[in-house]
Amino acid sequence: MTTLHINGQARELTIDPGTPLLWVLRDELALTGTKFGCGMALCGACTVHVDGVPTRACVTPADALEGKRITTIEGASDATFAAVKAAWVALDVAQCGYCQPGQVMAATALLRTIAQPSDDDIDRAMSGNICRCGTYPRIRAAIHAAAKNLAG
Repeated sequence: MTTLHINGQARELTIDPGTPLLWVLRDELALTGTKFGCGMALCGACTVHVDGVPTRACVTPADALEGKRITTIEGASDATFAAVKAAWVALDVAQCGYCQPGQVMAATALLRTIAQPSDDDIDRAMSGNICRCGTYPRIRAAIHAAAKNLAG
């Protein structure tokens, strides 16, 4: 039995040791906002927060996360997440949308650590999140807009 703290709730699960968190979220808990992209931690579609740190769920063994706080796109709800989400919608960032949960989670983590990120800060923080549609200029603009909104 493994107990994971996901989106503010303790979940007791019987899982095979080493099962990636992504499959626990999607298959065991029906939290399908976290996407499968590459399965090798290269694309960022599966980004969740573990104790506030962006983490690739596709390669992170769920049983190694006992005692840690896991937040998925479904559970993100603070002011930073709300500002990022609002900016994403206002600037029509998404095209196909597949990578966007991971993009939003990475952007939210960035703004929690750097309130007013530079373009270089954004490029560094978002470099591991791939968007096949190429919406990178809109992603950067949305992060700047969210930062401005949070600053008041």
